[in-house]
Amino acid sequence: MKRTNFYLILAALVLCAGPAMFAAAKVGESAPDFTATASNGKTFRLADYRGKYVVLEWHNNGCPYVGKHYRSGNMQRLQKEWTAKGVVWFTILSSAPGQQGYVTAGEENSYLAKMQAAPTAALLDPTGEIGHLYDAKTSPQMVVINPLGVVIYDGAIDDKPTTDLSDVPGATNYVSLALEQSMAGKQVQTSATRPYGCSVKYGDSSH
Repeated sequence: MKRTNFYLILAALVLCAGPAMFAAAKVGESAPDFTATASNGKTFRLADYRGKYVVLEWHNNGCPYVGKHYRSGNMQRLQKEWTAKGVVWFTILSSAPGQQGYVTAGEENSYLAKMQAAPTAALLDPTGEIGHLYDAKTSPQMVVINPLGVVIYDGAIDDKPTTDLSDVPGATNYVSLALEQSMAGKQVQTSATRPYGCSVKYGDSSH
């Protein structure tokens, strides 16, 4: 009987721990590792970039909020500026097949070339695995990870939640601020904001 009780208690502990084990990334905590295939056919693993800053950018080329930052050249400018400083920049496509924003590798490569985008790589996430790991709710949603592998920013790209291209120049860019402050050895003043944009088009109903 005692042994039975022991196993019952053990099972209950495992059940209780379950949600915590799979909890989404939070600011101040370690960024969950992932492996993904990029549109260029290469495989990328987050853990391989420990020691560098990493930016995650959720993308959907059919979303007008994403379009604002690409048609204005803002996202490409950020990608080029920060990768030139050694930051790893992953554009992540978590739209499921049949959903808005889903693209094949070839279609994404054509889009990158057309827009003259310059991320380190565009990661294909049609199952939504990476999106769920980071509880990505919108595109664009931005996450910044420091060289220790800790999430130091999660949320909106800036403080202008509109589709108006003219709002870009006067916006406060939270991604650049987080990188600048952290690289200067300072605390990130705005470490989390409410993301804006189009909902990530997962293939399930959990978001």
